[in-house]
Amino acid sequence: MKILTIDIGNSNICIGCVNDHKVEFVERMYSDRHKTDLEFLVSCKAVLELHQIDVTALHGAIISSVVPPLTDLLFQAIRKLTGIRPMVVGPGMKTGINILPPSAGADLVVGAVAAVQYYGAPSIIIDMGTATTMTVVDKNKCFIGGIIYPGVAIALQSLESGTAQLPHIQLKAPETVIHTDTIECMQAGVVYGNAGAMDALIDRMFDELGYSAVVVASGGLAPLIIPHCRHEIVIDDELLLKGLDILFYKNYKHA
Repeated sequence: MKILTIDIGNSNICIGCVNDHKVEFVERMYSDRHKTDLEFLVSCKAVLELHQIDVTALHGAIISSVVPPLTDLLFQAIRKLTGIRPMVVGPGMKTGINILPPSAGADLVVGAVAAVQYYGAPSIIIDMGTATTMTVVDKNKCFIGGIIYPGVAIALQSLESGTAQLPHIQLKAPETVIHTDTIECMQAGVVYGNAGAMDALIDRMFDELGYSAVVVASGGLAPLIIPHCRHEIVIDDELLLKGLDILFYKNYKHA
């Protein structure tokens, strides 16, 4: 079956289409809280047309969201556009893993489900969005929690806006860590600082678990930061859409 998958984050909405468990495309659009459901409908329609997806060929849709005001808007937009009532990730869904924290975010659950299915357990899942999250699934397939800290872009914006003499910079990785030029100093600090923090947190998580785990990363800034980590980390930009696909089939009554 061909299903529409939508992950609503604080900064971006990730929209994709999964056909027989294969991701056909992944696109991102801004999480604009001022848009109406009709405006989101037009945006979604444009994305589907760009990838030559006929709405009549869709068999279902599923939404995960960490932005409640946008959840209903996207729900209504997809329903009007396709005639399909989207499934929404939430409490009571079958996941295939044991989720211990009662308040685990939908995006974290989706990422954990995909990581276990595609990479196995134990696993550590990194999502580099507005916030950077690192969540842990232990060897018994129990989602046991994790950490949240400021995302790369937010940290950089705080640095730029909170200081008088530091400029706005382009995010890229310098070849070395030590610099004298202000812009390169900032770039090195952001890239290698975040990479170093992840390495240190992974080490601490391994210590607390008492064993190592596969580490998987997703999110728009993962390709910038992850290659500079010293741990082996898989980058999977389709992770959340794969997780939504898995959850759809686990909870689809006629699958």
